[in-house]
Amino acid sequence: MKKYTYSAKRSDNKDKWCVVNAEGVILGRLATLIASRLRGKHSPLFTPHADTGDWVIVINADKIALTGKKLEQKCYYRHSGYIGGLKTITAKKLLEKKPEDLIRFAVKGMLPKNRLGNKLFNKLKVYTGDKHPHEAQQPEPLTL
Repeated sequence: MKKYTYSAKRSDNKDKWCVVNAEGVILGRLATLIASRLRGKHSPLFTPHADTGDWVIVINADKIALTGKKLEQKCYYRHSGYIGGLKTITAKKLLEKKPEDLIRFAVKGMLPKNRLGNKLFNKLKVYTGDKHPHEAQQPEPLTL
């Protein structure tokens, strides 16, 4: 009798949608939950090289919580490519300007840095208010 480990394919995954309310939730804890869901680690069909994860919708991104002095001290960097082109923004300013990016940056850092990671990142939808345009997918609420 031949025994082997089952390797899931993309076609084996049923596309499920989950909605997460980020109101009052700590950023890092939320990001780990989302990254795990996107990757598919909650599923018994998890295969590291295949997309077996769910679609995740995050609402109320503007009401996320950061602990300690992270709002004033945590900085996000980007570079224009020119000499002296380093741009910085604090978490507090980013939360006021584009609160969706705060969650996107945290989740993107927890996903694989390859084509699969880019594909998984596209399955994340983040919105500031409590409304989202994905009601037709019938997302199930996900609690922490």
